[in-house]
Order: sequence, then C-alpha cells, then structure tokens
Amino acid sequence: MADAAASPAAGASAAGPDPAVEARDLTKVFHDPRRGPVVAANAVRFECRSGEVFGLLGPNGAGKTTTLRMLSTVLRPTSGTAVVAGHDVVQDPVAVRRAIGYLSSSTGLYGRLTARETLEYFGGLQGLAPDPLRERIGELVRGLGMEDFADVRCERLSTGMRQKVSIARALVHDPPVLILDEPTLGLDILVASAMLRFIQDCRARGKCIVFSTHVMSEVESLCDRVAIIHRGELRAVGTLEDLRRSTGREQVGDIFLALVEG
Repeated sequence: MADAAASPAAGASAAGPDPAVEARDLTKVFHDPRRGPVVAANAVRFECRSGEVFGLLGPNGAGKTTTLRMLSTVLRPTSGTAVVAGHDVVQDPVAVRRAIGYLSSSTGLYGRLTARETLEYFGGLQGLAPDPLRERIGELVRGLGMEDFADVRCERLSTGMRQKVSIARALVHDPPVLILDEPTLGLDILVASAMLRFIQDCRARGKCIVFSTHVMSEVESLCDRVAIIHRGELRAVGTLEDLRRSTGREQVGDIFLALVEG
C-alpha cells in the first residue's frame, strides 16, 4: 500500500486558488495515566478549497473527530498547525471561529429555546444586525425544511429536527468554511438524504466543507476528495479515482479495507 500513500497522501489538490483549509502536520497527543502518551492524530496534512467537499473516512477512534476539533480550535494541537480561511488556528483562533460553521456529533441545544430563538441567539453572538439576521433565519428555515417546527422548543424536537437546527446554527453567520463531524449520525434515511442535499447546495455556493464519516455511500455520492485515516495517521488522500488506481480496488469499501488493513 505504499503507492497509495505516496502520491495522494501528500494532500495536494489541483492547482488553483489558495486552499480555504490547510492542515499542516496536525498532531495531538493525549496523556493517559495508565497507557502513557496516546497519539490521536499524527502529522495530518491535507488541503480543501472553496467549492469542495473533503471527507475524512475512518473507523471509530481513527482520529477523525480529533482532527476536526483541532481545525475548529476546540483542541489545541500538540504540534503542527492549520490555516483556515487565511487564519492560523494556533495564532488566531478567534478569527478562525468567526470564519467557520462547526457541527460535532455531540452538539447540544438549549431545550427551552425554540429553533428560531436558537438561531436568533447565536446570530446575535456572531454580531449580525436584527434585520439581516431575520432574513438569514428565514433562508435557513426554508432551505432546511424547518417551517413546521421553527417555533417549537428544542426539547420537543425529534433527533432529525434537532440536527437540522444544529446545522442551521452552524450556518447562521454564512461562514465560508463548514466543519461537520458525522452530520448524518443517528438520522433516518429521509432526513440524512435531505442533509446531504443541503451540503451539496453549500458546495455549489462556494463553501469549503470538511466532514467526517464512516458511511461509504456518503463518500461516493458527496466527496470531491477523501482522506483515509486510521490510528491517527492518513493512509491516503485523493479522489476516488486516485485511490482506485493506487489500490487496484473498485468499491469504496474495498478501497478502505485495502488501505486500513494493508
């Protein structure tokens, strides 16, 4: 599998504008009292440009969430850094937070606020004026199909409804970069499909989208490029065609297994 990691795993994409997200040897080491140092991410390198969906594919515990948390400034890298929308995650984390919409698999909502009140609150935190914020909320409510529950308290919403509110909260300030950690986790097929269509629409509007998943069908239908990550290390980065050529495998699941088990 050395060939698979050699050329795609360098993380370079086609020539063009500067990347909206560039991970530069991102490394995170946690210290476990019993096991000692645990390397959750090791020298992770890749780029993602505006108008591109970049997927991190790997099994549970592979380092996907840790990598996204470093990109979003939730975690500080042990070494290395990343540049997001022109801002260094270590040197200027506040500017990075203004430029991203971040959704984690454990994102929580205030149960006593309605969906609309949630968006009003977080839009205000982002400094949006009342009139533009009201217009933006209307766009998100329509775009995500939230009309029927926009004025319902979050504590009364289903899992799928709550996930839509969480996505809308991440998008309320119209950021150029979206960082999504398993956005379809726990959703039924109809809501998950709607979520993926919305991500495609964001790409069409020029957003840079980095998201993690372990769902092979999402990679095939959505990602322009994908990184295979396992035990904290990138095994390969490239388009599916790149990875098919380097592994000699056709199906996404077979490509994944060849890179992870090889």
